[in-house]
Amino acid sequence: MDFLKGFLTISVFWMGVVNAEEILDKSRDRLIPFEVSYPLDKVSCTPEIKCPVAFLSAGYGVSHTKYSFLVNQLIKLGYMVVPIGHELPSDPHISVKGNLFETRTENWVRGARTLDFLKNELQTRYQEYEFEALLLIGHSNGGDISSWLGNEAKPYVKSIITLDHRRVPLPRTKYIDVLSIRGSDFPADTGVLPSQKESIIFGSCIIKIPESRHNDMSDYGPNWLKDRIATLVTNYLSKRACKEE
Repeated sequence: MDFLKGFLTISVFWMGVVNAEEILDKSRDRLIPFEVSYPLDKVSCTPEIKCPVAFLSAGYGVSHTKYSFLVNQLIKLGYMVVPIGHELPSDPHISVKGNLFETRTENWVRGARTLDFLKNELQTRYQEYEFEALLLIGHSNGGDISSWLGNEAKPYVKSIITLDHRRVPLPRTKYIDVLSIRGSDFPADTGVLPSQKESIIFGSCIIKIPESRHNDMSDYGPNWLKDRIATLVTNYLSKRACKEE
């Protein structure tokens, strides 16, 4: 049991090799569901030349397994991708009234703790992968969770990509690369997105997709939107450039 460290593993198949797992955070008595998708060129990942890692956080009410269009794109780029289930049946429902930044903070703090816990657990298990330079990617509330952790000044957070998150301000720092892909139907809260001046200072990239909907930025969305998001993510990660196409 010490060797297993609380892992339950089921092998399934996708574009690459995928493990669906659960791990127990004993400090919170919390069983966290997640998946691990390996890069297509897995054999090139070694303890000496580590492959990059992306933690993917879903939008509220969307399963962490419903972002295969992003997972498949990232594993082509050489990433290990870890989609994470943040919401458990025992958790309180996310608030929809009042000052949402205040009433949803508990959710974001809990999610950030989960990301931090998984980073520390998985890096000992996967020594061929670089957990000290994480990419955090999240849709909606998952983007809020990612931004929250980014604002905690963890040195291992190197890049953040959000898909239309709306509540938690993006980090303003030169030490974290930021891309935020925006939908067209809902605005972000004041102060969430950097100003034009801040984007220049910190190198943040904000790209709005015309005629796109917040709720469509998952596997449930139209193919044209999924393809556009995948292209923007690829261009940004490959060239570190803020480009529309």
